[in-house]
Amino acid sequence: MAGPALPLPVVRWCVNAATTAQRRRHDSATRVPWQRKRERGRERERERERERERERERERERERERESERERERGRERERERERERERENERERDREREREREREREREREREREREEECAAEAWEEGPAG
Repeated sequence: MAGPALPLPVVRWCVNAATTAQRRRHDSATRVPWQRKRERGRERERERERERERERERERERERERESERERERGRERERERERERERENERERDREREREREREREREREREREREEECAAEAWEEGPAG
């Protein structure tokens, strides 16, 4: 036999200490907690940056949408202006037509007046030598 046996609690303590030390050596050889923490911080920062970029893209999209809406509004305004101009032109054309109609009416009136004067002159001529 190899000497007196160790009490079980002591054996457990030694095994736990050895495995803990082994785990620590493994972690320090690979990656320590502060590195993991730093990487998580960087990952969160990258995620925030991606989110900010998405927000900027959404803002640019909204701005493009507002600009196209303003452009459509300007187009509608130009169309309304052209419509008003056509309406004014039609109104002027109607005014000119009315003026020409009044002018023709005055011309007819003068013509009738001349005819009446001629008739009166003819009647006076007929009555004149006889009278």
